Amino acid sequence: MTVRTLLLWCPDWPVIALEIVEGTPAAGPVAVLHANRVIACSPAARAEGIRRGLRKREAQSRCAALVTADYDPGRDTRAFEPVIAAVEEVVAGVEAIRPGACAVAARGPARYFGGEEPAAERIVEHVAQTCAVESQIGIADGVFAAGLAARSGRVVPPGGTARFLAGLPVEAINRPALTDLLRRLGIRTLGDFAALPPGDVLARFGFDAALAHRLSAGQDHRPLAVRRPPPDLVVTETYDEPLDRVDAAAFAARSLAERLHEMLTRYGLACTRLGIEAVTEHGQELHRTWRHDGLLTAGAIADRVRWQLDGWLSGTNRRPGAGGPLPAARPTSGIIRLRLIPDGVLAHLGQQPGLWGEAGEERDRAHRALHRVQGILGPEAVVTAVLGGGRSPADRANLVPWGDERVPARPAGQPWPGRLPPPAPAVVLPAPLDAAVLDGTGEPVGVSARLRLTAAPDRLVVGTAAPVSITGWAGPWPVDERWWAPAEASRRARFQVSLADGTALLLSLAGGRWLVEAIYD
Repeated sequence: MTVRTLLLWCPDWPVIALEIVEGTPAAGPVAVLHANRVIACSPAARAEGIRRGLRKREAQSRCAALVTADYDPGRDTRAFEPVIAAVEEVVAGVEAIRPGACAVAARGPARYFGGEEPAAERIVEHVAQTCAVESQIGIADGVFAAGLAARSGRVVPPGGTARFLAGLPVEAINRPALTDLLRRLGIRTLGDFAALPPGDVLARFGFDAALAHRLSAGQDHRPLAVRRPPPDLVVTETYDEPLDRVDAAAFAARSLAERLHEMLTRYGLACTRLGIEAVTEHGQELHRTWRHDGLLTAGAIADRVRWQLDGWLSGTNRRPGAGGPLPAARPTSGIIRLRLIPDGVLAHLGQQPGLWGEAGEERDRAHRALHRVQGILGPEAVVTAVLGGGRSPADRANLVPWGDERVPARPAGQPWPGRLPPPAPAVVLPAPLDAAVLDGTGEPVGVSARLRLTAAPDRLVVGTAAPVSITGWAGPWPVDERWWAPAEASRRARFQVSLADGTALLLSLAGGRWLVEAIYD
């Protein structure tokens, strides 16, 4: 069930955070860059033609007075901590979405303040008075829709979220590769995207696109299958020496995050919402909940704990020019207890751990053992498979010595005309098996020069085995390799066939000889 959500959004937050932390005036033309491209800019910069996505050189050519700074998520988080604290003074249960945005269930504030709009006005006013930060609030069914509604400060009526999303451009799902493809297919709005059959979207574009399709239809996927975790999933660490430096806290955060992720992996679970609790030497209790749009990996958990501890331990007490103190976000003493609570977990069905685990001593031991085998038997004794380019499954699989750079013999990015369509076979035979394809009268089936079957395939005989009925086939897919060198030329036609016993095979025909090349799962 989609939850009615109130989301507070601070426009141009990386620019505002730069002013709060480093004193760079946001009133002038300012741009924050990541990977040499603009990801946020001030209103004055937009007036000069600066837009998100511009390269640094082009942005500077449009505005010679432009002040640029590199993107720093830690800086953004530290600056946003007082804003979250200010919101938490008005409503309870605030979740940090990302630096610059936080959300809360709308039902409680609406009942307390007499409606959703009065609650939104109260929160915005309190943040402005306390932190001197401008903000906007959007209210809709689900976090995704509320985030888009916040861009225009809109309250979407209950049940109207799908209608609200339908008119927005497809770029709102914030997946550039997918939106570029959808645009080329003529899908220009979220309504057009939501109208596609869900099964077709999953089959054509993949799992992430299927999630984006649900969001486009106004269906928030996050609450599905979320359950309250058992008590033993909580990890806690107590420190004899209080953590009062950010570097020491970051080291402690990574160790605790790895423990939590290892425990979740052991139970086959993944974390989507993380609670961080800290107790200081003076008994002060701090708590924050972080929300994530995907599954939190060990690195992502460690980053959020590090950002939060950085925000608590290095919080700025005053914004330049604000004229008033911010909420007291910095603790009065060092942290002596840290606790991580996976407040939203679900069954981890989409990722399989590595052969020797994802990290740690077991993996290192396996690597050392493999290197010892190579030292005794030679580098070719231990190999790993690399998927490269080619027209057949046997051509695409390359074996590279363990420890060498995993570079395929043939580049996979080339077009490779005549390449087999998916799905790929599960087993590629080291040596193809001789076979015969017969029609209904027992005569061999061939392929004409125009790539037409001489008769409908009816039975398959592999070696000396009994004939098996053919229930379906696809092809032929011709391959004409090295035709310019007659001595090395190779020409063949390939087929995918399904048999009555449920087996699916990849067959090839060359020079009148049928071969079984691979087996499908």
